[in-house]
Amino acid sequence: MKKQQEVLHRLEKFMIEFESERFTPEQPTIDQAMILAQALTNYYTCLETIFLRISKFFENNLPADRWHQALLEKMTLEIEGVRARVLRDEVYLSLLELLKFRHFTRYYFELNYDADKLRFLLKKFNEVRKPVQDDLNAFQSYLVRLEEA
Repeated sequence: MKKQQEVLHRLEKFMIEFESERFTPEQPTIDQAMILAQALTNYYTCLETIFLRISKFFENNLPADRWHQALLEKMTLEIEGVRARVLRDEVYLSLLELLKFRHFTRYYFELNYDADKLRFLLKKFNEVRKPVQDDLNAFQSYLVRLEEA
């Protein structure tokens, strides 16, 4: 989990620098849109990898047909006697938007990204990145307490 969080930090840093130095929010170029789309996809995929490892360790069952969304939903659950919740509900809702976009970029190849949608997703990323880190750190502390007990 710590290794994935390090990757997450590097992705966040890249996206923050990209947004402030190279991204034209009013009318992004195709290159900017593709870079941002890939960075957002990588960011969510990195989070999903953390969630999947948590889920597998605590033996959560995931349905085969919609496991990506089910995985994200399960991260909001506290399972009494098994594990603490990983994400707050408001973090879940923001990440759900990034999951939907990641699904879109994986299965529908597009060059002309909607500038409004990219701005919306970038806003969601900026709103959620700190709360996600807070939630992951809280869960990491829970794991340490669990290990000590």
